[in-house]
Amino acid sequence: MLADKDRIFTNLYGFEGSDLKSAQKRGDWDKTASFIKKGREWIIEEVKTSGLRGRGGAGFPTGLKWSFMPKTLTERPHYLVINADESEPGTCKDRDILRNEPHKLIEGALIAGFAMGARAAFIYVRGEFYNEGSTLWQAIHEAYDAGLLGKNAAKSGWDFDIIVHRGAGAYICGEETALIESIEGKKGQPRNKPPFPAMAGLYSCPTTVNNVETIAVVPTILRRGGKWFAGLGLNEKNAGTKLFCISGHVNNPCNVEEVMGISLRDLIDKHCGGVRGGWDNLLAVIPGGSSTPMLSKAVCDNIHMDFDSLKEAGTGLGTAGVIVMDKSTDIIQAICRLSQFYMHESCGQCTPCREGTGWLWRIMKRMVQGNATVEEIDQLYEVTKEIEGHTICALGDAAAWPIQGLIKNFRPEMERRIMEYRKAA
Repeated sequence: MLADKDRIFTNLYGFEGSDLKSAQKRGDWDKTASFIKKGREWIIEEVKTSGLRGRGGAGFPTGLKWSFMPKTLTERPHYLVINADESEPGTCKDRDILRNEPHKLIEGALIAGFAMGARAAFIYVRGEFYNEGSTLWQAIHEAYDAGLLGKNAAKSGWDFDIIVHRGAGAYICGEETALIESIEGKKGQPRNKPPFPAMAGLYSCPTTVNNVETIAVVPTILRRGGKWFAGLGLNEKNAGTKLFCISGHVNNPCNVEEVMGISLRDLIDKHCGGVRGGWDNLLAVIPGGSSTPMLSKAVCDNIHMDFDSLKEAGTGLGTAGVIVMDKSTDIIQAICRLSQFYMHESCGQCTPCREGTGWLWRIMKRMVQGNATVEEIDQLYEVTKEIEGHTICALGDAAAWPIQGLIKNFRPEMERRIMEYRKAA
């Protein structure tokens, strides 16, 4: 369990104000200029020492990602892009940061921007987050008025600006290159890589794209030291704290900051009041947002919530959007609904995804009824494998993995439904 003294997001639930004065009382904007004056290499090394990994889903080491940016500054500007699109079903952590802790994000943007030689950051906010975007705007204006942004930001000697860009509600724009395309005013479609954004990103300039939570924790890491953050969590590869979003069939759905590597059962029992109807009523859990394969109850009994433990279990931590399903759930219908979502959100650029997601949904609709054959379960799995890994971005994988998890864990239920349909026919 995470000790209160180690919490980074102390206003996650909005019990205090989100304004600058309240943020400064909580320790934000303290000694910001001193970090910048220590230089880019010091900041990047401290972030590397912390073991911080991207909190947007991929889990790539943050300090290493920053180091990919060109060291020499030329006439081509560098950009920091912050992904606040948060369209993954089951995920709502960044929303609370924007709503209740916006100054952590703004301060983190200044520090991260300096570390990468960026004079400007673009924050891409999901269009539906109207109130949260407005709160962020207000916080940014407060920071400008206080001299924390703009010329000589926070008296650091570094000029830095922040631009907020509102999205239009497209799931695909959560992918970093599609997000960049959208900021440029183009259709939100992923780019082929290489070139990677660090070489040619926004406006063909060196760019790093990070998640809101990733950037927001950086100032606290620098204030307390990378070794402090690395000391939290299961091990140095799964370090620090993490915001978990727990929804579904629990007694008290919530967002909570916890230590990386906490057991799933502790997370649900201690913060959510347990599974509705008791732990024995648990059917399955999607551990990292709707795109990650589900876990059966047998695995949930002992699994730990970190990148590597979940990868070994055949799934992923993703955004840590934990979706709990009890035995009242029609598990086939639940995955069918996700199939429809991914079909709808496909940008249509890649044939396996454009055509394959429709195939998956149509087959899944029949699986819900049982109007299929047992052999079609294998066919369905083969279709997911034809999509997975064959698209420009990971949306194809996101459409395939929930179905793969269903077949892996609940094939007997699929077969039973098919047999019942045949008997009733």
